[in-house]
Amino acid sequence: MNVVRLLAVRDSELSLDEVRAAVADPRAGGIALFAGAVRDSDHDRQVTGLSYSAHPSAADELRRVAAEIAEKFDVIGVAAVHRIGDLAIGDLAVVVAVSCPHRAEAFDACRALIDELKESVPIWKHQRFADGASEWVGTP
Repeated sequence: MNVVRLLAVRDSELSLDEVRAAVADPRAGGIALFAGAVRDSDHDRQVTGLSYSAHPSAADELRRVAAEIAEKFDVIGVAAVHRIGDLAIGDLAVVVAVSCPHRAEAFDACRALIDELKESVPIWKHQRFADGASEWVGTP
């Protein structure tokens, strides 16, 4: 059975249920899921919205990261979906999930998955602030 079950970089709304269902398995005693949402402030500045842009290699890099997590941990299922385009406050920007035989492994693998995704998948955030300013985050 394929361990990496759902990977996507898409411009449509993300679903917690879709990602959880992708990693659900009768052998899994633990499913850890992380959902990253657009917040209304960053470093004491009011955020009014943002957009995400992805390099054409983002999906391939996401696949590499997911495979790495599957190799490193005792994983049953891995899923990761990142949104691109314009997002409003409260929208889901990223959802990742990992299923494992036990909860501790699921938590550890899920944290490693989101941390490595944020570190190495070429997706960049352009934040817009209430004062009219904007900034790119995560660009090389």
